[in-house]
Amino acid sequence: MDWTGMFFQGWGDIVHILIVGVLAYLSLVLMLRLSGKRTLAKLNAFDLVVTVALGSILASTMVQESVSLSEGIGALGLLILAQFLVTYTSVRWQAFADVVRSEPTLLVRNGRFCDAAMRRERVTRNEALSAIRAQGEQDVAAVGALILESDGAMSVTPRERAGT
Repeated sequence: MDWTGMFFQGWGDIVHILIVGVLAYLSLVLMLRLSGKRTLAKLNAFDLVVTVALGSILASTMVQESVSLSEGIGALGLLILAQFLVTYTSVRWQAFADVVRSEPTLLVRNGRFCDAAMRRERVTRNEALSAIRAQGEQDVAAVGALILESDGAMSVTPRERAGT
């Protein structure tokens, strides 16, 4: 068995990665710049899927000689166009937005856990308490609202204190 092929298969592959990688990367940056800030916004699971898919296409274009630079750029462009059309449509058509976006969920209200919502969103009390502590509160009783945002982050609003 020839072990050298596992570590180095020739300069041609390295040159291919350098040239195609740089060109594919520059093309991706240009397309993202032209498509606007919303293309890679951290808003929902759909955006995460698009971001991961863009990375996968870029990697395939760079390292697989069976994928030409033009095919890779075409695939990147198609995915960015699809993302643009989805976001464009969701801003203008509420029914479509409801399908592709999740709404924030109230997990704690006035110091009490919303157990049904937590079960539905698969969030444990320990995870909620961790988010509460990360925001500087020590107890759920001190929280007016804990919201699971559309992007998976948790927002904490302190509870109104008597006399303040």
